[in-house]
Amino acid sequence: MKRKIYEMEKKKTELQTAIEELSHVIITKPVDITETTHIPLRPLVSFCNLIIQVLDKIGPTMAVLRQDIDQNIQRLEKLYETDPCVYSNLVEILKKERNEGTYKMVASCSRALLWLTRTMDFTAGLLRLLSKEMSSKMEELVEECYMETLKPHHGWIASAAFKVCLKIVPDNKTFMDAIGARDQSYETLREDIDTLSSLLTPILNEISIVLELYGLNRLKSM
Repeated sequence: MKRKIYEMEKKKTELQTAIEELSHVIITKPVDITETTHIPLRPLVSFCNLIIQVLDKIGPTMAVLRQDIDQNIQRLEKLYETDPCVYSNLVEILKKERNEGTYKMVASCSRALLWLTRTMDFTAGLLRLLSKEMSSKMEELVEECYMETLKPHHGWIASAAFKVCLKIVPDNKTFMDAIGARDQSYETLREDIDTLSSLLTPILNEISIVLELYGLNRLKSM
């Protein structure tokens, strides 16, 4: 029995595991002004770790973005470990750093959450484009999604680096084959992508509202 369960779990793709993680993300809105919105840290961090695995399938193009995700995850986890009860809610981290006046600093956890949110937006957007426009070149889809999600927040250094990396993205089929199961059809892979998007989009919308409330949405990188 245990072996069967193990084999079933082993067959799951990163997308399918990501869908499971997102199903555990329940954002609780305050009933009145004395309460705080609750955005759970652990399932979101787990989801971001899975995003790294998906981006790895694109290859060296995503190396810088992958490194940023990893560093931002580590920053949040480090603070979480100092008081898991309090910092299991990401909003408490934003409140703490705003009160300390450190929330806009480069190495703040607030910025870490901001950039993780933007990366989630980029990844979800890219998967949606792939699902709808399989005939388009992967390079064009990555660039289109980058221009819509990350480019408005990047300075010239980050933008220039990304442009160079675009030249080494894989073709559509190679990427789709990499993120799907061995015997999975493109139709069921599209269904996984649509499910992921339907779960992630409202979560990102809620996080963006909170980030805007704390004055973080307009911060840029170098």
